[in-house]
Amino acid sequence: QVQLVESGGGLVQPGGSLRLSCAASGLTFSRYAMRWYRQAPGKERELVAGILNAGGATNYPNSAKGRFTIYRDNAKNTVYLQMNTLKPEDTAVYYCNAHGMSPGVYDYDYWDQGTQVTVSS
Repeated sequence: QVQLVESGGGLVQPGGSLRLSCAASGLTFSRYAMRWYRQAPGKERELVAGILNAGGATNYPNSAKGRFTIYRDNAKNTVYLQMNTLKPEDTAVYYCNAHGMSPGVYDYDYWDQGTQVTVSS
Protein backbone atom coordinates (compact mmCIF):
# COMPACT_ATOMS: atom_id res chain seq x y z
CA GLN A 1 0.00 0.00 0.00
CA VAL A 2 0.99 3.63 -0.36
CA GLN A 3 2.90 5.14 2.50
CA LEU A 4 4.22 8.64 3.02
CA VAL A 5 6.60 8.89 5.95
CA GLU A 6 7.52 12.34 7.11
CA SER A 7 10.39 13.41 9.32
CA GLY A 8 12.19 16.55 10.42
CA GLY A 9 9.64 18.49 12.44
CA GLY A 10 10.26 19.90 15.87
CA LEU A 11 10.89 23.04 17.88
CA VAL A 12 12.94 25.87 16.45
CA GLN A 13 13.57 29.46 17.47
CA PRO A 14 12.32 32.36 15.37
CA GLY A 15 14.72 32.99 12.51
CA GLY A 16 15.86 29.39 12.50
CA SER A 17 15.61 26.68 9.86
CA LEU A 18 14.14 23.22 9.53
CA ARG A 19 14.06 20.70 6.75
CA LEU A 20 11.14 18.34 6.39
CA SER A 21 11.43 15.11 4.44
CA CYS A 22 8.70 12.88 3.06
CA ALA A 23 9.60 9.44 1.76
CA ALA A 24 7.04 7.73 -0.46
CA SER A 25 6.58 4.04 -1.09
CA GLY A 26 3.99 1.92 -2.84
CA LEU A 27 3.53 4.33 -5.73
CA THR A 28 5.37 5.43 -8.86
CA PHE A 29 6.80 8.63 -7.45
CA SER A 30 7.47 10.24 -10.82
CA ARG A 31 3.75 10.18 -11.62
CA TYR A 32 2.84 12.38 -8.69
CA ALA A 33 3.09 16.06 -7.95
CA MET A 34 4.19 16.55 -4.37
CA ARG A 35 2.86 19.21 -2.05
CA TRP A 36 3.33 20.42 1.48
CA TYR A 37 0.38 21.72 3.46
CA ARG A 38 0.06 22.99 6.97
CA GLN A 39 -2.73 23.45 9.46
CA ALA A 40 -2.57 25.66 12.50
CA PRO A 41 -5.04 25.31 15.39
CA GLY A 42 -8.38 26.84 14.49
CA LYS A 43 -7.35 27.43 10.88
CA GLU A 44 -7.94 25.68 7.58
CA ARG A 45 -5.30 23.55 5.97
CA GLU A 46 -3.27 25.62 3.52
CA LEU A 47 -0.82 24.83 0.75
CA VAL A 48 2.72 26.03 1.45
CA ALA A 49 4.64 24.53 -1.48
CA GLY A 50 4.14 22.35 -4.52
CA ILE A 51 6.37 20.71 -7.11
CA LEU A 52 5.28 19.04 -10.32
CA ASN A 53 6.29 15.54 -11.26
CA ALA A 54 7.57 16.50 -14.70
CA GLY A 55 9.91 19.41 -15.10
CA GLY A 56 9.97 20.21 -11.41
CA ALA A 57 8.11 23.53 -11.57
CA THR A 58 7.36 24.84 -8.11
CA ASN A 59 4.75 27.12 -6.61
CA TYR A 60 4.45 28.87 -3.27
CA PRO A 61 1.96 31.18 -1.59
CA ASN A 62 3.18 34.64 -0.70
CA SER A 63 3.65 33.59 2.92
CA ALA A 64 6.32 31.07 1.90
CA LYS A 65 8.03 32.76 -1.07
CA GLY A 66 11.65 33.51 -0.45
CA ARG A 67 11.75 31.46 2.77
CA PHE A 68 10.60 27.96 1.84
CA THR A 69 12.03 25.73 -0.88
CA ILE A 70 10.51 22.48 -2.07
CA TYR A 71 12.57 19.97 -4.02
CA ARG A 72 12.37 16.31 -4.85
CA ASP A 73 14.75 13.42 -5.43
CA ASN A 74 12.98 10.97 -7.70
CA ALA A 75 15.75 8.41 -7.25
CA LYS A 76 14.99 8.34 -3.52
CA ASN A 77 11.20 8.81 -3.82
CA THR A 78 11.54 11.70 -1.42
CA VAL A 79 10.37 15.29 -1.32
CA TYR A 80 11.84 17.93 0.94
CA LEU A 81 10.76 21.25 2.34
CA GLN A 82 13.57 23.54 3.41
CA MET A 83 12.19 26.24 5.69
CA ASN A 84 14.34 29.25 6.54
CA THR A 85 13.76 32.42 8.54
CA LEU A 86 10.96 30.72 10.42
CA LYS A 87 8.37 32.83 12.20
CA PRO A 88 6.01 32.01 15.06
CA GLU A 89 3.13 32.11 12.58
CA ASP A 90 4.70 29.16 10.76
CA THR A 91 3.76 27.01 13.73
CA ALA A 92 1.46 24.27 12.50
CA VAL A 93 1.15 20.60 11.70
CA TYR A 94 2.79 20.06 8.32
CA TYR A 95 1.49 17.43 5.92
CA CYS A 96 2.99 15.83 2.86
CA ASN A 97 0.67 15.12 -0.06
CA ALA A 98 1.11 13.09 -3.24
CA HIS A 99 -1.27 14.12 -6.04
CA GLY A 100 -1.60 11.94 -9.13
CA MET A 101 -0.76 13.68 -12.40
CA SER A 102 -0.58 10.83 -14.92
CA PRO A 103 -3.13 8.63 -16.69
CA GLY A 104 -4.40 6.02 -14.31
CA VAL A 105 -3.65 8.03 -11.18
CA TYR A 106 -5.16 11.40 -12.02
CA ASP A 107 -6.36 13.16 -8.87
CA TYR A 108 -5.36 10.31 -6.58
CA ASP A 109 -4.38 11.86 -3.27
CA TYR A 110 -2.29 10.40 -0.49
CA TRP A 111 -1.40 12.02 2.80
CA ASP A 112 1.04 11.37 5.59
CA GLN A 113 0.32 11.56 9.28
CA GLY A 114 1.66 15.09 9.68
CA THR A 115 4.44 16.46 11.81
CA GLN A 116 4.42 19.32 14.28
CA VAL A 117 6.57 22.36 13.61
CA THR A 118 6.73 24.84 16.47
CA VAL A 119 8.51 28.17 16.14
CA SER A 120 9.02 29.70 19.54
CA SER A 121 11.68 31.23 21.72
